[in-house]
Amino acid sequence: MLNPDAKLNPNLFDADVEQHPTRDGYGTGLVAAGDLNPNVVALSADLTESTRVEPFAKKFPYRFIELGVAEQNMATVAAGLGVTGKVAFISSYATFSPGRNWEQIRTTAAYNDANVKIAGHHAGISVGPDGATHQATEDIAIMRAIPHMRVWIPCDSVEARKATLAAAHVWGPVYLRFQREKTPVVTTDATPYTPGKAEVFWRSKKPEVLIIATGAIVHTALVAARELEDDGIGSIVLDCHTVKPLDAKTIAEFAKKIGAVVTAEEHQVQGGLGGAVAEALALHAPAPIEFIGMHDTFGESGPPDKLLARYGMTVRDIKAAAKKAIKRKK
Repeated sequence: MLNPDAKLNPNLFDADVEQHPTRDGYGTGLVAAGDLNPNVVALSADLTESTRVEPFAKKFPYRFIELGVAEQNMATVAAGLGVTGKVAFISSYATFSPGRNWEQIRTTAAYNDANVKIAGHHAGISVGPDGATHQATEDIAIMRAIPHMRVWIPCDSVEARKATLAAAHVWGPVYLRFQREKTPVVTTDATPYTPGKAEVFWRSKKPEVLIIATGAIVHTALVAARELEDDGIGSIVLDCHTVKPLDAKTIAEFAKKIGAVVTAEEHQVQGGLGGAVAEALALHAPAPIEFIGMHDTFGESGPPDKLLARYGMTVRDIKAAAKKAIKRKK
């Protein structure tokens, strides 16, 4: 059943559940952060509307900088602002930032521990028709490897607003990952959110598998958990909104008790959530693990739902992975 302590959206399983892109939460969170702190500034690489920076730019025109199609410049300028008292948010598509300007983020922002927040938009294959060139499926891996870098991936628009506000309140570089398509609203304003702490969203009385999900696929994992329950298979679903620093303690505790694990992400499993969880389990709680995500391949152009099915990121795929992990345990 849904964990009552998580205070989730009671309508999240409804066919007409409210849906919004996670990038919308970034836009509202950025404005709220600007209201709270006059040192919050925003930079864009000619994608102000798409990345939902436009409301901030209109409300705080003297705290907004348009860099044009120059993502490397944007990161470097932000790093300068970030070491002089400003809280600098930079926004672009994830394939371009952190994809194109990774070296500038690494050297000017992270190496100097500059107060820069990198908002990577249109991440994952659900970007759809834009195709592989615009489908960032490697960004978690390249950012997770950078020292000092935090990696936060909200599961819906509500959590995205919370993550954006939280990023403005911590010192140092943070990578925030957002998606373009509308996705179900899973959480509420009352849902607990603490960076670095995975939250239990589903808890069966007798769990046989631990499902760890991040981003919009958290909703898919919850639907899978409900269907597994109908099949007589209990589970626990964790919303792992922080991939770095990973909540290894919680994950290891559940893995030791349950003994079978599934990770789910809209990203390459190598270096992504799957890789991070596998590393943690290898150190603290070895257990059979199955991976839902991209498996060493680029995406294609097509409707988001067809692409998610094509690359094995549906409810059916999560259920099959759960049953396989349980079988391996037994």
